[in-house]
Amino acid sequence: MQQTVNIKKSEFARASIGDKAFLLVGYILLAAFVMAIIGPVVYIIVASFMDPITLQNKGIVFDFSKWTLTAYERVMTNSQIWIGFRNAIIYSVLFAVISVFITLLCAYPMSRDDFKGKKFFNAIFIITMFFGGGLIPTYLLISNMGLLDTMWAVILPGSFSVWNMIIARTYYKGIPSELREAADVDGANELVFFFRILLPVCTPLIAVLILWQFVGMWNSYFDAMIYLNSADKQPLQLVLRAILIQNEPDPGMIADMQSTAQRAQLAELLKYATIIISSLPLIVMYPFFQKYFDSGIMVGSVKG
Repeated sequence: MQQTVNIKKSEFARASIGDKAFLLVGYILLAAFVMAIIGPVVYIIVASFMDPITLQNKGIVFDFSKWTLTAYERVMTNSQIWIGFRNAIIYSVLFAVISVFITLLCAYPMSRDDFKGKKFFNAIFIITMFFGGGLIPTYLLISNMGLLDTMWAVILPGSFSVWNMIIARTYYKGIPSELREAADVDGANELVFFFRILLPVCTPLIAVLILWQFVGMWNSYFDAMIYLNSADKQPLQLVLRAILIQNEPDPGMIADMQSTAQRAQLAELLKYATIIISSLPLIVMYPFFQKYFDSGIMVGSVKG
């Protein structure tokens, strides 16, 4: 360990003055960037435990006698939060599975050099990345298909991502052609090769796409706001929107507060608690995908 430190020090000592200045500026900017991220996160976490009156009058303090679990108790006992939480998980899981499955299926023929019409379909896909029908035609389409106020109105319209298809296509091209030749020798058809040989090799890619799509749907609220009317079908994001943006928490959370000031103070505290609770699934999920993330995104981006 001491030898490693000495080597690092000697390498830095051998660097020119310009390189040292560049590294120093880089470290300072990196530290400032990290603090800009950590600061608000720490503030939200601490504020979620603060007594509403203390938080309003003094801000955050590290006197544990002024801390309380009131916000978490009210959030955790509110039925609408749990309904939204359940819906958000269902929508995000289904969206990720359907989207990744469609993307992988579409990317496979687009990665084959012998696929006729490849240039035509590629042009069609690229056009959709820059031009869309707009909100009103999309709403009319969803309405005519009978999907209004159903979860499929949130899941299906955005289930295919051209960008993800391009990433998957590039990843496929980076797989050695000898794998396909060996499958042909063994008599494997296209379906056997795709599901039993190709997909297991693409585990890093699949993990990255699932993470992207899950997070994208988890953070999305606009489609649900447009297409869903029933309160029991709304995802957690709409509940958070009412609390964070419209400053309208569920009446059950603040019903016992007598004065308007007390309700406003508690509503402010509920914002922080709901942010923490809504972020937990992503915090728990990310470590399981981290080992695939670098290899999946880098190989799918630069090979081919």
